[in-house]
Amino acid sequence: MKRIESISEFKNFRQLVVDEANPDKPCIVISAGTCGQASGANELIRLVKRYIVEKSLQGQISLRITGCLGYCEIEPYLLIEPSNHIYPKPGINDIPKIIDAAMKGEIIEELLYTEKKTGEKIATMQEIPFYKHQKQLILGKSKAIDPIKIFDYFKSGGYSALEKVISKPDQEWIINEIKHSELRGRGGAGYLTWKKWDMARKSANCSTQKYIVCNADEGDPGAYMDRSLLEGNPHSVIEGMLIAGIAIGATQGYIYVRSEYPLAIKHVIIALRQANDAGILGKNILGSKLNFEIDIVKGAGAFVCGEETALLKSIEGKTGQPKQRPPYPVTKGLWGAPTCINNVETFANVTEIISKGAKEYVNIGVKGNRGTKIFSLVGKIRNTGLIEVPFGTTIKEVVYDIGGGSSSNKKIKAIQTGGPSGGCIPESRFDLPIDYESLTEAGSIMGSGGMIAMDESTCMVDVARYFTNFLQDESCGKCSICREGLQRLNEILTRITKGEGKEEDLEILIELGEIIKDTSMCGLGQTASNPMLSTLRYFKDEYLAHILDKKCPAGVCKELIKFRIDPETCTGCALCLKNCPENAISGEVKKVHTIDTTLCIKCGICRDICKFDAVLT
Repeated sequence: MKRIESISEFKNFRQLVVDEANPDKPCIVISAGTCGQASGANELIRLVKRYIVEKSLQGQISLRITGCLGYCEIEPYLLIEPSNHIYPKPGINDIPKIIDAAMKGEIIEELLYTEKKTGEKIATMQEIPFYKHQKQLILGKSKAIDPIKIFDYFKSGGYSALEKVISKPDQEWIINEIKHSELRGRGGAGYLTWKKWDMARKSANCSTQKYIVCNADEGDPGAYMDRSLLEGNPHSVIEGMLIAGIAIGATQGYIYVRSEYPLAIKHVIIALRQANDAGILGKNILGSKLNFEIDIVKGAGAFVCGEETALLKSIEGKTGQPKQRPPYPVTKGLWGAPTCINNVETFANVTEIISKGAKEYVNIGVKGNRGTKIFSLVGKIRNTGLIEVPFGTTIKEVVYDIGGGSSSNKKIKAIQTGGPSGGCIPESRFDLPIDYESLTEAGSIMGSGGMIAMDESTCMVDVARYFTNFLQDESCGKCSICREGLQRLNEILTRITKGEGKEEDLEILIELGEIIKDTSMCGLGQTASNPMLSTLRYFKDEYLAHILDKKCPAGVCKELIKFRIDPETCTGCALCLKNCPENAISGEVKKVHTIDTTLCIKCGICRDICKFDAVLT
């Protein structure tokens, strides 16, 4: 597109794009983020395009390919606008029927979403319980945007915040607006964004260069919030970075993204090119005297590079290891210059705040925790996916109203928040409101937004061992307390899961965990003992069962379990017999089966596949 040379020309152009939009024309929306493509979205796109061309429907109906819209369970799906009718997992023969119905403004009832609990057919997206109980302030915009089309971003009000800032490039006004919004960094620590920006703006460092860095090094297992935002709405992040750059006087920005996110990287590169071509990035932005460039840096996958000082070292081409603070990056960061680091979700919120105003933004959430938070809801839960809720929402609302409760016939007993460094919160505390202080008091952290549901088949000792082992592997090894301490924790937890633990091990775990927490240099070590400390705090009985009774109540720890079939409940259906990989099960159809413990490898397939809960440990 033609480079825009003035703010007045930009205003006219944006308005022209909005005026040309036709909200009444039917549009088929297909979610094609990484998850959507893995579920078959690309095949749907080909089928829809082919039918539109074959029937010469161009100009009468449009197709929009978006990023992830959150709900994993119904991928891939077709969403029909403007009616918002949704058709999950349509078959090849359903595509022509859906398009024909959309052209006539009709609904195909039998293809609509079916609520599992009630069997009720639900016509529109906003009525589905998964979406109904959310407030999608940030994620909701992705539905209206093809991430590789800057015009879609303009149509949805994109770059109106930048327009406002360029018209009045007052650093103090921008920072005060962020201050009044009470925005806290969404990367984990929850530090007030305006304070970080203000310190960088006022930095007495003699360097004239300042930097803005977007942290998209999302390494938590099961977390994909930042990936989905970059895949679905990269311009909102770019706009937020631009505003931050103007606020602190920076002229260069970097997006540090995991190399494991190829689609996110592709969409960011396209968005950066489009923004440069339009005059939104580069020299003399929109005819002003402001300059700002953004480059993308691909991380090699080290979990510790999510820590800000390690991330900066990596951008500089050095080994990604944390360094002692102070000095903090806001005074001495990239190449010794003042540097502001915020994560993807924070920058997307900045765009929203400046566009609509802090007064409107503070109406969402609770005092001290304003706005919304995006979580990846995964684990033993019925409705998995990306969710966005206001701060102050309870864990119970997330788990049962949005998540739909347990995906199995077993009760949910805990939820883990904050990624590998987070804690496990028991079901008895699900009335806890989701905010930074409440989660910390409960022994967990907000983190970047991972949320894992665990049911009664989950061994909490094994959970602590798993995450401790992960963090031990990902520790950079720079400080000895983290390097050696995590190894000792992992050794003790492993012994306990094998039935070799002692009661005094529990005191050692607590003491060592607190020492690692208090004396480690960076955030990885300072939070690494959370999984162990929280599970020991709330599920001590499971630890004692492993140590004293030599039993794993959840039937997970292989050294402590022995599978057997209950003769009272076994119906002889032969499912376990057919699926046993070691042929360790014998028996005739409609007669009680038995397990040969000498052949059994304790894989648990028989227990998982049995419909009658006849396999016991």
